[in-house]
Amino acid sequence: MTESKTPNFHIRDLPIYGDAILAPMDGYSDWPFRSICRELGSAMSYTEFIKVEKILSKSKQPAKRMYFNEPERPITFQIYGEDPELILQAALKIQENNPDVIDLNMGCPAKTIADRGAGVGMMPSPLRIARTFRKLVKHLRVPVTGKIRLGWDRNKNYKLIARIVEEEGGSLIAVHGRTKEQRYAGNADWDAIAEVKSLVKIPVIGSGDVKTVADIDRLKAHANVDAVMIGRGAIPNPWIFSRLDREQVPPELVKETIRKHLARSVEFYGDEDGSRLFRKNAVQYVMMNHLTRDERKEILKSRPSAEFLELLEKIYDSPMLQTTL
Repeated sequence: MTESKTPNFHIRDLPIYGDAILAPMDGYSDWPFRSICRELGSAMSYTEFIKVEKILSKSKQPAKRMYFNEPERPITFQIYGEDPELILQAALKIQENNPDVIDLNMGCPAKTIADRGAGVGMMPSPLRIARTFRKLVKHLRVPVTGKIRLGWDRNKNYKLIARIVEEEGGSLIAVHGRTKEQRYAGNADWDAIAEVKSLVKIPVIGSGDVKTVADIDRLKAHANVDAVMIGRGAIPNPWIFSRLDREQVPPELVKETIRKHLARSVEFYGDEDGSRLFRKNAVQYVMMNHLTRDERKEILKSRPSAEFLELLEKIYDSPMLQTTL
């Protein structure tokens, strides 16, 4: 997708071209999928989030999650944790891998993360967030950003947190329009996202319930945000970053993307793991609800990548599936 010659906004002095961005998603925004979305028009890349304790340990996971290639830039490394000092140490360490931005996840609602004070579990502690951003901004050379939710049902303090991020030197804030308890249920509150945009001068990215190209424009118009972040809506339709709704995507483009994604998954994880991990994307690409029961069983079986690709091609070319596209 051709990028505009005029930046849509800046993260500090970093120009961002485009208004739709793939959201960081654990288990999905790995290098194979992320790089494809970037090529299709996502304005920048976010890694899957990385636990700060793993960064500071001998775990191999952070290096895998931080992998990127130059065409992906601008690249944001997203981290999460609850201790301001550990977050700083981890950020200083990963900064040596030359990201363009480091982002603090304050929005993950997963119980195992939030209940220990990380992710959206940070939001009830505004002073801790202030200390964390103060440390990060003071000691890092790259811009520091944050991603939040609206808070908890009992304490929707998103406006306070947005002000803190800005006052402590944060360069951007992304807002998902739901609370911790909502997770991904109900409707995202676009009015709340608009409130954040009206309160701060740093760029604001809006997130929640963006499933179509029209939704991108609606959220931008409703909340006046600088860009829109797309998560679950992009999994079956990465072509949304090329401004195509799923039913507008030509079959040959779907097949080309399937082949490219599988090849990158195998390159990145190896044949066995790459084929296995790709299955969750494959079932989205070919729309499982349009498959027969036997086809669903077959597509979920473990098999070498060459056999898997042959199966997908056969299923995708079936007359029944073609009539639904």
